[in-house]
Amino acid sequence: MEFKPKAIFLDMDGTILNHQNKVSIHTKEIIDVLRIQGIFVFVATGRAFGEIEELVPSGFQVDGFVTSNGMAGYVGDEVVFKHSLSLELVETVIKKAREHKVYYELFPYGTARITLKQDQEYVEAEIRDPKPESVGINEWLSRKQAIKEDIAWKEQIEANEFSKFYFFARTKEHINSWKNELEQLKKEIDFTMSVSSEHNVEVMVANVNKATGVQQMLHRFGLSESETLAIGDSDNDFPMLRLVNYPVAMKNAPDRIKEIANEVTDFTCDEDGVYYYLKSKFTEIIL
Repeated sequence: MEFKPKAIFLDMDGTILNHQNKVSIHTKEIIDVLRIQGIFVFVATGRAFGEIEELVPSGFQVDGFVTSNGMAGYVGDEVVFKHSLSLELVETVIKKAREHKVYYELFPYGTARITLKQDQEYVEAEIRDPKPESVGINEWLSRKQAIKEDIAWKEQIEANEFSKFYFFARTKEHINSWKNELEQLKKEIDFTMSVSSEHNVEVMVANVNKATGVQQMLHRFGLSESETLAIGDSDNDFPMLRLVNYPVAMKNAPDRIKEIANEVTDFTCDEDGVYYYLKSKFTEIIL
């Protein structure tokens, strides 16, 4: 491959994260090598910033994070950009989610994700065992952990800045019905929807996605889109993969993602696909 990027953007789930929701030490090491060589490396994820630390190895460092599907960007302690859902939208969506008994997590900035106590019973019921066959193990484990440890069950919404909503359903029929409901709501209050599996949907501010986040991060570093490569695997990566000069799809990505990519990795996320791809393309160093 002749193209050598100045900046690489890496998705997390299904890309640098394996299906046990961990980033391997090999991936951490190859990122270190690339950064020493002068290539900027960024994470561009649907996850909120507060979720990342527990998923990566000790000492994991990148040049910046685009989080919550483009809702916020961070370089060290610097907040490069941040968007927030309106309180009106938050309250309206929660009311409708309750009517449809849809599992939801609301992500305020700087504090734990929120689900209202009055919705706890039906939210927890969506994560009852056994795991539905069509639900990915990584998403199922994340929801199990959220219920057990991560969600703050609140009587009312206490924050005023929110990075995103995450919705989940144990059946495709339920989540698709909810997506249709959200499409109707968009006619009244505009927002962006993003999907990373067949069982979820996320809501962000209108006209915000991974591509807009990547653009803002590039502006922060004085880089251009022509100097970029990105690796991803899911529908929420579409905007980013279409934006960058050199899109790469994971071997475990669906065909619709592979069709827009210049290359596909030889290995899946469970086989250190990103590590082997980056090592073979951009460094002679054997780790």
